[in-house]
Amino acid sequence: MNSFLLSRQAGIISPHALALAQSNRLLQALQTAPNVHFALTRRETSAVDGPSSRGALGLASVAHAAGVNSIAIDRFEGRYLLSGGADSSVALWDLESENTTSDGPGTYLPYGSAARTSTTESLGITHISFYPFDSLAFLTSGYDGTVKISSSETLKASATFDIGSTVYSHATSAVATHLLVACASQHPAIRLVDLRTGSGTHSLAGHSGSVLTVAWHPKDENTLASGGSDGTCRLWDIRRSASSLGVLDMEDSIGIAGYDGKGAGARRRERGRAHNGAVNGVVWTDDGQYLVSTGQDERMRVWDMTTGANTLANFGPALKNNHTTVLAPLIAPSHLSPVGSELLYYPNPTEILSFDMHSGSLQKRLRVAELQKAQTADSGVRNLTNRTTSLAWRAHRIEMYSSHADGTIRCWQPRTWEDDAADQEDGALDSEEDVVERKRKRDEFDQVVGHLANKR
Repeated sequence: MNSFLLSRQAGIISPHALALAQSNRLLQALQTAPNVHFALTRRETSAVDGPSSRGALGLASVAHAAGVNSIAIDRFEGRYLLSGGADSSVALWDLESENTTSDGPGTYLPYGSAARTSTTESLGITHISFYPFDSLAFLTSGYDGTVKISSSETLKASATFDIGSTVYSHATSAVATHLLVACASQHPAIRLVDLRTGSGTHSLAGHSGSVLTVAWHPKDENTLASGGSDGTCRLWDIRRSASSLGVLDMEDSIGIAGYDGKGAGARRRERGRAHNGAVNGVVWTDDGQYLVSTGQDERMRVWDMTTGANTLANFGPALKNNHTTVLAPLIAPSHLSPVGSELLYYPNPTEILSFDMHSGSLQKRLRVAELQKAQTADSGVRNLTNRTTSLAWRAHRIEMYSSHADGTIRCWQPRTWEDDAADQEDGALDSEEDVVERKRKRDEFDQVVGHLANKR
């Protein structure tokens, strides 16, 4: 980093290049924030809790007792975080709220919470997201077969749409003039619900099995990508009567001539599979040039959407994906990384893997000690509580949040060697000799700076 500072001082590089280098450096330094906790309720601690209890008025560091299935952060301020639990509970968290508990800064209590939102017993929430044009509303989908739009202030449903089968995920376009919600459910057809009229407009038929995930194109309001249990990843144009634009084929590394980057080409492909297992995650890059898909064959593929070709990026054997629920990777904002080296985060059961999206090389393993201990405690039994269920990026900051099946929400923040050095300096007991030596060095430094700043 010192070389970048020296080059910037000499005018060799631009301010943008320096900012990009610093952002990329902070991305590489992401790690868990140990003092950040999300607690749904405050509990009294007793002597039974032992030394592991945090303060006299401790907080159970569990956001949802039954587990967290999905989280979302508003894209305008990056201040509010929504979480949906496996017991259909919903909680809203203010990430900028000041903490006054005895635990110190970083322990968040919910700004608002609803114990149960499901219409049928305690069926859980599968996906939660903010309304794309206003953070005062949010959408939820669940195992009860409904999609709800609710108020962020009251956390009560304003409208409910009955899809008729389990809804695995939903998607709304952030650039569209229409207010269509694409719903991926057990039915092989994608249901489009219009929020203006409150009714379904039409269905997109083409999958031969359940549809698990959907994602709108970030630049084109009429293009939609979907993945299903049949192993196909399809592209759609909702304006056309025959809405299907074709499928992506993992065997094709060349692409189709005449491809327009949105799914339409001179030759439409209707045969081919994107994965050898169910496709349970599709994500677009910010510019819409690439599409990332994940499947139960424990593979992650990157598709060049200018040709529809498989880029053949190999992410290695470390990926684990054996659940039918949505498991979508998270792509870091493109303005934080140099062009051609965007970072991608994959939610593995006991860790989060950071990859270079184009080369597939593993950059870093983001781990939590508690999850690793739970994994090694009994290797013969699969532990479902240490599973990472969802990832969300906080806007305007280099900060990531993850939700887990054990009911916790964790924060990932950059921590560089300068931070460690500052903490060691603050925590060390200064002797009288250290104070005198530090004062002497500071005076000498001030004299050097003053000599360089004075005019001759």
